[in-house]
Amino acid sequence: MLDIAPDPTITNGQPGEPPLVSIMLVNWNTREMTLECLRSVYAETREVPFEVILVDNGSNDGSADAIRAEFPQVVLMAESENHGFAIATNISVARARGRYVLLLNTDTLVLDGAIDKLLAFARRRPEAKIWGGRTLFEDRTLNPTSCWGRITPWSVTCMATGLAKAIGNAAIFNPEGYGGWDRGTERNVDIVQGSFFLIEKAFWDELGGFDPAFFMYGEEADLCARARAKGARPRMTPDATIVHYGGRSTKVFANKIVYVLGSRIGMIERYFPKGWKWYGKFMTLFWAGWRSFVYRVAARFSSRYRDAAEQWTNAWNRRNEWRNGPLRRATKG
Repeated sequence: MLDIAPDPTITNGQPGEPPLVSIMLVNWNTREMTLECLRSVYAETREVPFEVILVDNGSNDGSADAIRAEFPQVVLMAESENHGFAIATNISVARARGRYVLLLNTDTLVLDGAIDKLLAFARRRPEAKIWGGRTLFEDRTLNPTSCWGRITPWSVTCMATGLAKAIGNAAIFNPEGYGGWDRGTERNVDIVQGSFFLIEKAFWDELGGFDPAFFMYGEEADLCARARAKGARPRMTPDATIVHYGGRSTKVFANKIVYVLGSRIGMIERYFPKGWKWYGKFMTLFWAGWRSFVYRVAARFSSRYRDAAEQWTNAWNRRNEWRNGPLRRATKG
């Protein structure tokens, strides 16, 4: 590991001021997006002292050199291998000096003082212990994935059978996606997504950080479940808004499906009632197999479904990789 550490007395360009928040990023071959993200962090965070700690997960696109050249004030930890998001985040948080830790994806843009606003929200609602904001797509339409409901036997039934999307995005049939809620109001949520995730470092340390069993996807769901068991009530605010492009580090969609399915199996194994674990796993397998079948049939009649058919069939054919839980390594698919 090449560890580039600037003067620790300099925070956000101001000498002698300790950080209130440590902003953590994990980069893997997203050089240009990461640079844009960093520019937005420094341009839009004006009210709270902060530091930025970035782990480069063995990128081969020149990310580390580019970041070092443009942002010498960033604590850059250039790794020689891809540890995955969970382990890389744990590595970076161990270096954090702020009272708060903010996990921020590299494929994001900070809008209109979003980090300042999220910190102000945390101070107003300290009982939440975990805080998140609202995310938008590149075209500034709502990206609803900034928060989720917990996985349950009912939610896996709705996902596997298509009810989650088939009946007008109704809340009762889409509990994980909080169907019917436009993210325009403040509320408690089960899971704050790791793309824009604020927590006090002391509480992070108490929880032991991310479970390294989750290479990618699901790590924040597991952390939030453990946090709720200790009295946390994660909460989101629409006032703190970022752009989250999404999925730029998993360019092959089938790889993302494999990681997500494995993570869902892991959550089922950890948190479902004992008598329901078999059902949750079965319905997850059914979901993948059914989607593969439906898309393949649809692709015979319309070329618009060919890519989805190929990707879901790929994921289904690789079910032995994910059927027993989260992947613990990078996969090339």
